[in-house]
Amino acid sequence: MSEIRKETIRGLKVGDTFTISRKFSEQDMLNFANITRDYNPIHFDNRFAQLKNLNGRICHGLLVGSMLTEIGGQIGWLASGMNFRFKKPVYFGDTIICTFTITDIDNNNRARARVVYQNNEGITVLEADLTGILPGTLERRVLSAMVEEGDPTNKIR
Repeated sequence: MSEIRKETIRGLKVGDTFTISRKFSEQDMLNFANITRDYNPIHFDNRFAQLKNLNGRICHGLLVGSMLTEIGGQIGWLASGMNFRFKKPVYFGDTIICTFTITDIDNNNRARARVVYQNNEGITVLEADLTGILPGTLERRVLSAMVEEGDPTNKIR
């Protein structure tokens, strides 16, 4: 079972922080492009990317931004808002570290989180602010039961 899910079952609090990393490949970009139908030449053609003063083709910003959904999915976060600020390009082969920190939780389990993405050089490439609803007591019981059953639909262990 994932550590993030274990923390969620115990109950989340302001300041809880989760970190994951991922190396992005050209195949990741191709898969994302085929799902989203985003065929912007900045992802496919070096000549076009160079005209934008980039060192080559780049990953889709939302592909990189989607890393937060791994954490949110383990939590069972029901998203209501996401605000992304794209700071620097992400190139194929870059490893991105995504740090998700819960910054506020109200009495109705409505929460805010701040997400920072850094490349392997420690440079912030993306920031996001999130709003959503955390699992309450009943949902955490269901998560616990799912884990006791082996959490068969959860591929993150």
